[in-house]
Amino acid sequence: MKAGFAALIGRPNAGKSTLLNRLVGQKLAIVSDKPQTTRHRILGARTSSESQILFIDTPGIHKPQHRMNVRMVEAATSALTDVNVVVLIVDASAPPGAGDRFILDRLAAAKTPAILALNKVDAIKKTDLLPLMESYGHALWFRAIVPISALTGEGVDALVREIESALPEGAAAFPSDYLTDQTERTLTSELIREKVLLNTRDELPHATAVVIDQFTEPTKDDHLHRIHASILVDRASQKAIVLGKGGSMIKKIGTEARLDLEQMLGGRVYLDLHVKVREDWRDDTRLLDEIGVRGR
Repeated sequence: MKAGFAALIGRPNAGKSTLLNRLVGQKLAIVSDKPQTTRHRILGARTSSESQILFIDTPGIHKPQHRMNVRMVEAATSALTDVNVVVLIVDASAPPGAGDRFILDRLAAAKTPAILALNKVDAIKKTDLLPLMESYGHALWFRAIVPISALTGEGVDALVREIESALPEGAAAFPSDYLTDQTERTLTSELIREKVLLNTRDELPHATAVVIDQFTEPTKDDHLHRIHASILVDRASQKAIVLGKGGSMIKKIGTEARLDLEQMLGGRVYLDLHVKVREDWRDDTRLLDEIGVRGR
């Protein structure tokens, strides 16, 4: 049996979280079209009769502007040397930039075996694919270069086979039904944040966090999951965006989040959301620890 760790790294919006969810067959990482959606490392397990692959989804590597972003980039780059193989995910539909060169340099320095996954091939012409593969192949030696679409599943099975071939032989580290290291509390806060991202304007997402104030599981006398959460924003103007006219936006966010939470938790949910202004929360070390954004 093959068993080991594979890190998913890349620039923001490369499709790492979409790929993780497809690889493990369940939604572990929230997904949006906003950059820097993933803020902390997420472990997801894929176990079969042939292998157990422990995927580590990482924040997108970008130029940090706040302590939160510094921790995010640290979490991503430290994964380069903590695993058996690195899967570099590149958005094939976007032109290469300085961020790609930065990651390639870090990969070269880490000397960890690497596989290149050219993602979003469903959005480009097939004639553009070969020159892109050649360009990256000249930039760094990869064990394999695999065109994929995390959205449609194209090429994902081939990618899994390449990852398996890079892992050592050994026993599985976790039982076959093990899925993730994320707690229900963490998954809940992230799911609520996903609904904020999906429903609010572009100026808001980077300045938003969700803190779970209370998480009570059902009892014999109360069959509801009771969840109280705070949506943190930087400024009063952002609070107005999240609340919406007459509270319409916060109601919409709450309804969508509650429906998904009921599916995830397998029971009815009472969800109470509040919006709080917390200036400079992205540089608050204690708060970053609380919401799980940690560096090395």
